[in-house]
Amino acid sequence: MTASTPPPADTPAAPPGETLCRNCLLRRLKLFHEPTGDELDLVQSLKRRERSLDAGGALIHEGQTDAPLYTLQQGWAFRYKTLSDGRRQILNFLLPGDFIGVQQKMGDAAAHGVETLTAARFCVFQRDALWELHRRSPLMGFNVTWLTAHEESMVDDTLLSVGRRSAEERIASMLILLFKRAAALQADAGAGGVAFPLTQQHIADGLGLSLVHTNKTLRKLERRGLHHIADGRLHLRDVKALARLADLWGDGRPPQRPLV
Repeated sequence: MTASTPPPADTPAAPPGETLCRNCLLRRLKLFHEPTGDELDLVQSLKRRERSLDAGGALIHEGQTDAPLYTLQQGWAFRYKTLSDGRRQILNFLLPGDFIGVQQKMGDAAAHGVETLTAARFCVFQRDALWELHRRSPLMGFNVTWLTAHEESMVDDTLLSVGRRSAEERIASMLILLFKRAAALQADAGAGGVAFPLTQQHIADGLGLSLVHTNKTLRKLERRGLHHIADGRLHLRDVKALARLADLWGDGRPPQRPLV
């Protein structure tokens, strides 16, 4: 995301087509903590380039050993694992501001893949960026720890859905959580709906449901007036009823968080 405001005179120019960290539009959102100048300079020094992918592009392959770290700047993506026969489990969906690749950094090879749902743009960081963040800024190191813990909590909620929730409860939970996450990135807070690039297959793979069961359950919830999906946008018609059905802890609204 690129802002039109010119950088200060002592700030190095960004490569053509790329964005200085201090000019990233994500940093203007209330969803993200306001960084200090030193933190911005540190992140900028570790950022190597930006990378764009079309929808369906592979950002990280399962088993890849040389994947860098990424911050999702624009678009949607998802983390997944597959079985030998091609069956896929989507672990979580990734939205702008999410930090990607920490799990792979801790092991010899990526135990998961990352694929784009839409055209997407990423900030790319060198593989030793985690060490540098901890060494040069304990607060930034803590921020990364917070982000990974937060992602783990989202995966835990998916595990709860797959293990214990009914199909209706699973889909209600996913719709609310994704809506609230996407709405926090919009100026209108989701009043006009939010972008929803998931197909029914993505929903099925994220919730451990068959495609047929997913289709029937989505239609059932829509007939009850709980939500509406059209033209790639999700509208929640009755948030309270969806929340009761999902049995969510909290209201699903994402907490304010750091941005790397």
